[in-house]
Parts: sequence; structure tokens; C-alpha cells
Amino acid sequence: MKKERPAMSHFSGYYKKTRQERINLLQQARHLAPDSFNILSQDQNLPETIAGKMTENHLGTFALPFSLLPEILIDGQEYSVPMVTEEPSVVAAASFGAKIISKSGGFTTTIHNRLMIGQVALYDVPDMEEATKAILQQKRSILDKANAAHPSIVKRGGGARQLSVESKEEFLILYLEVDVQEAMGANILNNMLEAIKDDLEALTQGQALMGILSNYATQSLVTACCRIRISSLATNSALAQKTAKKLVLASKLAQLDPYRAATHNKGIFNGIDAVVIATGNDWRAIEAGAHAYASRDGQYRGLSIWEIEGDDLVGQITLPLPIASVGGSIGLNPKVQTAFDILDQPKARQLASIVASVGLCQNFAALRALVTSGIQQGHMKLHAKSLAMLAGATETEIDKVAQLLRQEKHSNLETAQAILKKIRQE
Repeated sequence: MKKERPAMSHFSGYYKKTRQERINLLQQARHLAPDSFNILSQDQNLPETIAGKMTENHLGTFALPFSLLPEILIDGQEYSVPMVTEEPSVVAAASFGAKIISKSGGFTTTIHNRLMIGQVALYDVPDMEEATKAILQQKRSILDKANAAHPSIVKRGGGARQLSVESKEEFLILYLEVDVQEAMGANILNNMLEAIKDDLEALTQGQALMGILSNYATQSLVTACCRIRISSLATNSALAQKTAKKLVLASKLAQLDPYRAATHNKGIFNGIDAVVIATGNDWRAIEAGAHAYASRDGQYRGLSIWEIEGDDLVGQITLPLPIASVGGSIGLNPKVQTAFDILDQPKARQLASIVASVGLCQNFAALRALVTSGIQQGHMKLHAKSLAMLAGATETEIDKVAQLLRQEKHSNLETAQAILKKIRQE
């Protein structure tokens, strides 16, 4: 049963509240479990006893800010989204973008499929054509052998679904498509691929070089879309139209120029990575697959497209998102468990919709800033506090130093140090 969602105004002025006030408000709005409330209140992190078993040569744990995008409307449902990031302005920008887009109906998403792909690469194959025929003739038995290697996923309704074969220079490559249900699927795929290697060698008279999951998850594509009333972009009608036109031009630039596309997509991943990390997923795998997808036609391009349709600015993003709701560190890290509680325990497909929507939301906020006031104004406003801390300001001095620093022409560490020194002399 879904929890009832409060009105969008419930989190008004959220950023102005103290940390504990934010936690209390979140508890009231999203009805967190007592354990989640305590984990946030006490700022509990990954226990050393668990961290020491997760990696080699363990020394300790490393913390990053755990923040909240208070409200975002996706497929008619309101969410509060946890975000883990150290970069100033990311959460503020996402919150700003979500407010504007929610007023126009929010985001809609489509899960095109959710299959993971693995491959076995064979070499020294004497006859590629005959080997391909031999594999395809034994297609059913190969799929059965793969499923026998991981019966638990079959019991849960998943399993190997399809295979194909391609020859690429000296390699004959078998691609295996698997329904991994709620998992990311690396272990499932790798077990299956190892299980079928010997049979493939016998069928092809070749040698298996490797069997491994691919992070280029083209069978796990997700699309997020939104329509924003152009009139909501500015109080002045002419300025709103101009902003929409410039935003569309910025989108086109990212399709034409790979130098801009790289930064365009990095802005998208400011949001995506923050949610992926908060939910204990593999952000490296997500980035690798998405960047490959951005180059699918031979040129690296922006992952999002913005266009004007009538009175609306329309945004869309499609990318591979093999997000998991189980496995890995998801069940081990208390903050990750809390993140899932905040999100109302989404399944993998629902979580993919949330991640894609946050990415498009982050992109909108960044492009709007770039084509209007510029990206630095909002970024440096928040970065001022970081500079104040680096300058050595105490907790009672940080806000004052940051406020004065924002008034300076040059907002840098040297200026922050000078401001702090002057304050202490007064």
C-alpha cells in the first residue's frame, strides 16, 4: 500500500530549517520507520564491522553529505528523494527545477525493457558461419543451461530470455539477455556465462576468451519526459519566451558539439549519481553505460533533448538504467536502507523512473541558469560556505563570512581568509 502524500507546500522553506527540523518534517511527511528516523537523527553510517568485510585493506569509512530533494512529481506520485553529493548547488538546483516542473504536471516515464546483457567472446574459431549456425541450432539448450546455473532467479520469474551471435573480426561473440528481476544482475549474468562457455567452445571449435556482463545495458532503457509551461519560466512573457528559445538552443549545441555534450551530461549526472549513490547502486556502471549510449551513432551527444511545442517547453531523456533494489551494499548500509524508506521502498523499475526524472530535472535547472543569470551565481552562493570553512571559520562565523564573501567581486579562498581575519579583529 502506498503512503499518502502531503501537499506540495508541505516542505516550504525546507532549506531554512535546522538539520533536526528537516528530519522531523520528513518523518511527518513520509512516515519513516523508527529505525530510519534514528539513523538520520544520530547520523549513523556504515559500521566498521561491515565495511571491513566489503573491501580489501580496509582502514575506515568515508562520508559525503546525505541530502534531500524534498518534493518531485513523477508519474502522478510525489517523492522525496535522497541525494548524496559534495558539490554545492546540486540539491538546490534540483529542488528549484522540481518545483517549476511539478506546477506543469511533473514527469512521466517509460520503462522500455529491463534485461541485462552478457557476452562470451570466442576466438580461434575455424568457421564463423558454421559456428554461428551451430549455436543458433542449440539456442534452447544453451538458454536452459544458463538458467540451470542460477535457478533462484528463475524461481522469482526471471532468467535467460534470448541470445544472439555476431562475428567481429577474429571474434565470435554470443550476447545473452537475462531478466534479473530486482537485482543489478552482475553475479547472475557472470554465473550463467561461465556455465555455457564449455558448451560454446565445443559447438564452435573455438576458445572462450571471457564471459562477462556488459554495462552497456541497451535492453534496460528508461525515458523521462516533462512539459513546462513557457509562461512559468519568467514573470515577463517576452523574457519567458526568450529563455525557452535559448534553452532549446543550448540543447541543440549539446547534440552538435562533443565538448559541450560532455559538460551537458555531467550536469545530468550531478543528479543521477547523487541518487544512485544514496541507494547503494553502482554509479560507475550507470555512467559507463550512459556515456556509451550517448555515443551510439558515432558522435558523443547530450543525453537530453529540449524542444518548444506550442506553449510548452518539452524535455526528454533516454538512457540505460540497470538500477537495483536488492543486492550489493543495499542491504548492508543503514543509510541506504533509510534512503529506500524515504523513497517508499520502490522496486527496480520505479527507482529507475525516479533516477531518470531527477537527471532531467537537474539538466533543466542547469540549462536555465546557464542561459539566464549564468551558472556561477547560484553555485558560488552555496560555495561561499565551503570557502568559509576552508578559511578556518568556526560554526558561529561561517554564515557571516559567507554572506560577506558573496558581496565581493572575487569569491575565493584568499578573500575568505581576509574577511575572516577582519571579522576577528573587530
